[in-house]
Amino acid sequence: MTTRLIRGAAVTAAMVTGLAACSAPTSGDGGSEAADSVVIGVASEPDTLSPLLGYGKDGNSKIFDGLLARDGALKLRPALAKALPEVADAGMTYTYALRDGVRFSDGEQLTAQDVVFTYETVLDEKTNNTGRSELDAVKDVKAVGDDKVVFTLKYPYAPFAGRTVLPIVPEHIAAGQDPNTGSFNTEPVGTGPYVLSSWSKGEKLIFKANPRYWGGTPRVKTFTMAIIADDNVRATRLRSGDLDGAILPPNLAAAFKSDESVRTYDAKSYDFRTVTLPTDGAVTGDRAVRQALDAAVDREAMVDKILDGAGRPAYGPLPVDDPWFARGVERKQDLTKANRLLEQAGWKTGGDGIRAREGQRAAFTLLYPSGDKVRQDHALAYASDAKKAGIEVTVESATWEVIEPRMKNTAVLAGFGSTGDPDFGLYTLLHSSLAGDGFNNMARYDDPAVDKALDTGRRSQDPATREAAYTTLQRELVKNPGYTFLTHIDHLYVLADRWSGLTTQLEPHEHGFASGPWWNIEDWQPKK
Repeated sequence: MTTRLIRGAAVTAAMVTGLAACSAPTSGDGGSEAADSVVIGVASEPDTLSPLLGYGKDGNSKIFDGLLARDGALKLRPALAKALPEVADAGMTYTYALRDGVRFSDGEQLTAQDVVFTYETVLDEKTNNTGRSELDAVKDVKAVGDDKVVFTLKYPYAPFAGRTVLPIVPEHIAAGQDPNTGSFNTEPVGTGPYVLSSWSKGEKLIFKANPRYWGGTPRVKTFTMAIIADDNVRATRLRSGDLDGAILPPNLAAAFKSDESVRTYDAKSYDFRTVTLPTDGAVTGDRAVRQALDAAVDREAMVDKILDGAGRPAYGPLPVDDPWFARGVERKQDLTKANRLLEQAGWKTGGDGIRAREGQRAAFTLLYPSGDKVRQDHALAYASDAKKAGIEVTVESATWEVIEPRMKNTAVLAGFGSTGDPDFGLYTLLHSSLAGDGFNNMARYDDPAVDKALDTGRRSQDPATREAAYTTLQRELVKNPGYTFLTHIDHLYVLADRWSGLTTQLEPHEHGFASGPWWNIEDWQPKK
């Protein structure tokens, strides 16, 4: 949910209609026929499949490739580039040489001009890509012949190479369309291991192996992403054999532990659950209220009771085991502190136990996306903790279509988190220049000390300077929270045990299509 939100759009009727079409293939001997085709249940589908609008920007798109990609340990490796970039001019110039013989799935040759077109279009302010700020360092990008691309930066940007996992699109197709409304958004053409065969909105996407893929034809010939918003329905369809695999919340994944025909994969992640607290709200606009909510929440209980231990308390946007995590910001539930803060700020307890100040009750609505049991449970636990401090939180479920227009002034049980470098997730979450910019800075957070830390972390090459900046940022977030950070969650996947080569990565918030054990589905091999 860092750029355009990946939304869950399925409804029960659509899922029932699509049941036969999505049915997982089987064969009597469990042989190659069963392993050639895979049906995966995921909670949501993308708004678009165009990288020009943000799809696949963090890598692992099965339709596209970037200049670079990440391996299982998230180490950068060459993809469309034949090698890692040559860096010169004190980190101001990055040169990439393209791999020979790469073709798009329509047969056209990949050239350096395709790379230039992709980046220039993303950077064009007319393109509705809310992740544009992530490429702020780019001054220009030029093609040198057909097989070399040179990026010139405005300032040294330490993690720039990690940004070049951005998928490359074909200029000969996309240049003739409006990037915001063109057919390329739903009919993509790329260089990746798979091509989109069909897309039934709200039901399923079917991908077929790309016979022109430069990395070799995948053994899994077809895979289907079945869009099933409801966690319980996803688990039921997996149990019935209608799905080969699914992403599940911890309590539902646990039900498959005794099933020897499936395997559970536990992926650690940067994905956190948080409550956005609009800083211009009548109640959430008071810093004392936001501090009190931070103190009132019982993060450890959420990990134990909601996640069944499959996660960690979130004391900020970076997980506790991240090298950039600021030691000393860990904090336990402290209701005494929460009540003291509210009393000092003039919020007095009324007869119903809810505080008020100058006629304003300490009450607000918290939205969460319907069908997401983990978020629902977080929201209810949050409301229960808040009530102990005299704050009334009314929990309400809604579709993202309903939430989106309300989220600028209504609290939302949201999810964020990016891997690779702290700048990748923190800038869009917190910088005041992006306040209210779609799903960027949903809380409209504005803190000069945090802005300064973000700018320093982004523009410095010195590791010690960057570490100090991000440490300052995390400590400032405790003093002036714009979000209540709750938990970092593990992603759990249950899949039929018919393939080898399945692994998981350390994952970002956005998962399902790009992450999961299928991040490298093109490398899977059927078990003998």
